[in-house]
Amino acid sequence: MSAPAVARPTSHAGATGAVRPVSFATLTLVEWRKQLDTRAGRWLLVTIGIVTAAVLAIMAIVDGGNHSFEAFLVGTSTPMLLLLPIVGVLAATSEWSQRTALVTFALEPRRTRVGLAKLLSAVASGVVFFLGAVALAALAHLAVVVLRDADPAWSLDAGVLGGLFLMVVLVMAQGIGFGLVLLNTPAAIVSLLVLPTVFTIVGSLIPGIVDALPWIDLSTASEPLLLGEAPDGEQWAHLATASLIWVVAPVVGGLVRVERREVKSA
Repeated sequence: MSAPAVARPTSHAGATGAVRPVSFATLTLVEWRKQLDTRAGRWLLVTIGIVTAAVLAIMAIVDGGNHSFEAFLVGTSTPMLLLLPIVGVLAATSEWSQRTALVTFALEPRRTRVGLAKLLSAVASGVVFFLGAVALAALAHLAVVVLRDADPAWSLDAGVLGGLFLMVVLVMAQGIGFGLVLLNTPAAIVSLLVLPTVFTIVGSLIPGIVDALPWIDLSTASEPLLLGEAPDGEQWAHLATASLIWVVAPVVGGLVRVERREVKSA
């Protein structure tokens, strides 16, 4: 009689070989979806839509709608520049405000990758919304030309277009940075809205700082873009240095803090 067959133990390499880490593309798509999964995120996007529609309606009424396509683009981009950073904050603080950080970092222990996925998905959202703003501006200008006999003015300065696009990217990254640094939704939103404004006001009142303000204050450095003007070389340098202080530093500091922050189950 033959001996019974003995099951061979599965090798360690074979058991673990089928387990694959979460790809960065999948992680980014998951973080992108989180931006619309919450009620706060959806209502914020609705608010941006309502404010943008109100701005377009006012522009269509004032001066008989005689505004250029470029002016309409500035009008549709401004509400996004003011409110979209909050979407970044919500995306960055979602695990900590909803106490799901333990689950997220159990599935993906490399926390920096999670933070970078949040950053990339937020910037991607900003790009999508900016493209929507361009389309809305074109439709609004076409409407006033057809319905109100406004003068067609379709010219668009490449510097203005590129500058507004860059500002959308910067404010989304800034929202992610503030959210990752503070890891608390109310504190991050208040800090994001209040700190730059207070810094601008205080800096403008101190004679020794006024001349340096364009180099260290993002609001001052971005004024040409928000006014629909193409920045010159020095103004681009202002924007670069101010972005290092108000965008790059918070993002880097936030990634470091998330990497070191203790995760609690409750």
